[in-house]
Amino acid sequence: MNSKEFHISGVEQLSEVSDYLISLRDEADIIAFYGAMGAGKTTLIKNLCHKMGVTDEVNSPTFAIVNEYVTEEGESVYHFDFYRIKKLEEAYDIGYENYFDSGNLCLIEWPEMIEPLLPERYIRVDIQHGKTDDERVILCQVVEE
Repeated sequence: MNSKEFHISGVEQLSEVSDYLISLRDEADIIAFYGAMGAGKTTLIKNLCHKMGVTDEVNSPTFAIVNEYVTEEGESVYHFDFYRIKKLEEAYDIGYENYFDSGNLCLIEWPEMIEPLLPERYIRVDIQHGKTDDERVILCQVVEE
């Protein structure tokens, strides 16, 4: 299993994590971001999208559930926030499978709300608070179930 752990002490170091996630792009199109509220999921996603050439403003789609961004090359990137969903049917209602099966990158915040819908192979990113307010421990791994 591909996995790598990063110890980040400031947002300027997120580029290293983003570069690693981009290098895993051939492994899976779905990246699931796990972490407590305020851990930095959206901040990492913003950095990742910037590194991929997204020129749109990247914000967590808390109420819309999904945002679509477009890279400079015209590639779509889908950003999901499943924090507010109450049942799996809500993911079906937005047509999650059309996004997940599109071949485009799907970035998922709060994947624990839809875990049964995750594909057999995806990239899992766990973000935990470190010893200081600015420190994060980020574990990236390819999951194959």
